[in-house]
Amino acid sequence: MKKVLSLIFLLAFLCSCTAVKKSASDDEVYLYSYFKGNGDGLHLAYSTDGYNWQALKNDEIFLKPTAGKDKLMRDPCIIRGGDGKFHMVWTVSWNEKGIGYASSDDLLNWSEQQYIPVMEHEEGARNTWAPEITYDKKKKEYMIYWATTITGLFPETQVAEDAAYNHRMYYVTTKDFKTFSDTRLLYEPGFNSIDATIVKDDDKDRYVMFLKDETRTPPQKNIKIAESKNLTGPYSPASSPITGSYWAEGPTVLKLDDTWIVYFDKYRDKKMGAVQSKDLQNWTDISEQISFPQGMRHGSIFKVTKAEFAKLQ
Repeated sequence: MKKVLSLIFLLAFLCSCTAVKKSASDDEVYLYSYFKGNGDGLHLAYSTDGYNWQALKNDEIFLKPTAGKDKLMRDPCIIRGGDGKFHMVWTVSWNEKGIGYASSDDLLNWSEQQYIPVMEHEEGARNTWAPEITYDKKKKEYMIYWATTITGLFPETQVAEDAAYNHRMYYVTTKDFKTFSDTRLLYEPGFNSIDATIVKDDDKDRYVMFLKDETRTPPQKNIKIAESKNLTGPYSPASSPITGSYWAEGPTVLKLDDTWIVYFDKYRDKKMGAVQSKDLQNWTDISEQISFPQGMRHGSIFKVTKAEFAKLQ
């Protein structure tokens, strides 16, 4: 009898430990920052499983744009920084030479919006599109990167279609969002490219870049992958497309257990899509398995605690 009771107590203890572990892992909610229309402002959607996304605040705007001349807010990218704050960058205009930036402790109250003139020094720069931030834990600094067309550069991939835009990826680094490094070329894949997002793959100690091949002739308009041991590169040649025959842009990435999910904007079809993979090589389209708010455009995915999430509701 004593052995039976001892076994029961042992099983109860193990179950309680498992429950605590599960509870701790369940203390997060996924958020998806996005915009609507031509860039109306910051919207947020949430999910607990990565497949079903619902708009917060009845799809109202959390932050209206004030930075830049055109005052748009497209491609909002939010990360939690090394300081615990939320840092956001976005596209302020179709043709200006800088990006928008703001920070927040709770996603409700934001700092004064700044215009960061990352390409103002380039006379031939036509734009600064889809900026993103990745935090380098080792260097304790942030890399901000975006796509720009500089007139006259890379003529071998310039075509008349798409208004002769011919982008490459550029970046700056910063520790405090007050002082910034000089602007440098981040990635030259040999094709017109935009919408890069970079995530750390801790299992293989590498950085993985997902980006859009913007080539119009012959048309690509798909998502590809490159990788590097260092955040600032050099990055490998781009992979084959991981998306289908539809036109896709604005990728953002979430890893659920051992499965990578890449969400993107099927902008010609006016809906969102997704693909998944366990090895970053073989991909399955799961667009029909995922639900998104109506009219949602692309942005980025990040995590918050349930306590932080409760305040947003």
